[in-house]
Amino acid sequence: MSGHSKWHTIKHKKGAADAKRGKVFTRVIKELTVAARNGGGDPGMNPRLRTLIADAKAVNMPADNIKKAIQRGTGELPGIIYEEITYEAYGPGGAALIIECMTDNKNRTVGEIRHTLEKHNGNLATTNAVAWMFSKKGYIVVEKKAADEEKLLSAALDAGADDMADDGDNWEITSDPSSFEAVRDAVKAIGVEPATAQVAMLPQNYVKLQGKEASQMIKLMEVLEDHEDTQHVWSNFDIEEKEIEASLA
Repeated sequence: MSGHSKWHTIKHKKGAADAKRGKVFTRVIKELTVAARNGGGDPGMNPRLRTLIADAKAVNMPADNIKKAIQRGTGELPGIIYEEITYEAYGPGGAALIIECMTDNKNRTVGEIRHTLEKHNGNLATTNAVAWMFSKKGYIVVEKKAADEEKLLSAALDAGADDMADDGDNWEITSDPSSFEAVRDAVKAIGVEPATAQVAMLPQNYVKLQGKEASQMIKLMEVLEDHEDTQHVWSNFDIEEKEIEASLA
């Protein structure tokens, strides 16, 4: 199982996603606002906004919250102006990190992200120091018990997926970002609800971490993901499932 899938699957099983629904709402609201500001408030003409509305509905965000977030982006309602900024970093054991943030104060955010990294045996890197290690992909995870392999593979490939890989308890479907919506919709059309469906930064290779470095990395991921300005954290760590479960216990 890949580091990305392993981390998020185990967190979900332990209820961490539900416990932090407020954080999830905040993240999606920021993204809706920025997407509407950059591409307009009509989801029919704004693919990014259309995807984010689906994400918002998937976490049971009230329709009124979605509407107001979009209206803040289009200027119909007053609101905070957020900027998108991406930090590249190294974590324990040399694992690479891409930290995507939305902030109304870049100086504050970079200072806090730098402090968090240094506190957990990591450091900020220069632009493009680690980005080349990742590829932007449509990424869909389906639990094996939720789908028939042949039906799922056929639906995904017909909709434009590049690959479907066996990842232990899950199937991992990858595609070009431009095909993500079509693949996600095709999977749902056969009655399957993905455990994860997003455009992600997926590592080309993984760094194996064990013991102290693994524990430090897990703690760093938790703190970074909990930061109010963090939208997504991508990493190329590979940690044994039992070590992740023990650290999140």
